Amino acid sequence: MKIEVNFLSPKSLDEAKIIQNELQNKVIRDDHIQTVNYVAGVDVGFKDNYKMTKAAVAVLKFPSLELVESQTALIPTTFPYIPGFLSFREIPALLKVIEKLTIIPDIILCDGQGIAHPRRLGIASHLGVLLDIPTIGVAKSLFIGKHEEVPLEKGNWKPLIDQEEIIGAVLRSRTNVKPIYVSIGHKISLPTALEYVMACLTKYRLPETTRWADKLASDK
Repeated sequence: MKIEVNFLSPKSLDEAKIIQNELQNKVIRDDHIQTVNYVAGVDVGFKDNYKMTKAAVAVLKFPSLELVESQTALIPTTFPYIPGFLSFREIPALLKVIEKLTIIPDIILCDGQGIAHPRRLGIASHLGVLLDIPTIGVAKSLFIGKHEEVPLEKGNWKPLIDQEEIIGAVLRSRTNVKPIYVSIGHKISLPTALEYVMACLTKYRLPETTRWADKLASDK
């Protein structure tokens, strides 16, 4: 897989903002998806008091959600934790682990935000643009935006809105359980992103893609 590796090493927050503003203009917010045979989840954990970054990718056959390939990569952490700039901390390791794949996923679900981000370039959008692969942001917590209360039954959702723009969906992925936050990453529309997230859910709050990647990244 050819990976675009520019836009990864800002020397300051001002430079990081410039990179995010440039890349957000490259985000495609409608469907550019062919037949989906494989979906993947990616996640990142840290070791040695955050000095090392461990990235994981799990590829599942779709729609059966059978695990068919997994990889991990461990590299030195090169960027501090700063809210809104997560991608610069995690993507270098994610690119390394994705390079190892023998099965190229058709869609990647990221443990984080897509365009539900102040500069509309969360980790899912950043990764999607660099890889030129459809991506979806599936976050466990709210970062920005407001929404109405989501009905308690699984499958219900409400728009996530920031500055009068719909930036994602707040999805009840399991009845009577806290919702998750779905947003466009790259090359996918919000309705289609919701369809694939729902298709990757089983009896848990998080999609199977995320659950597998989280286990791998955290050695669970």
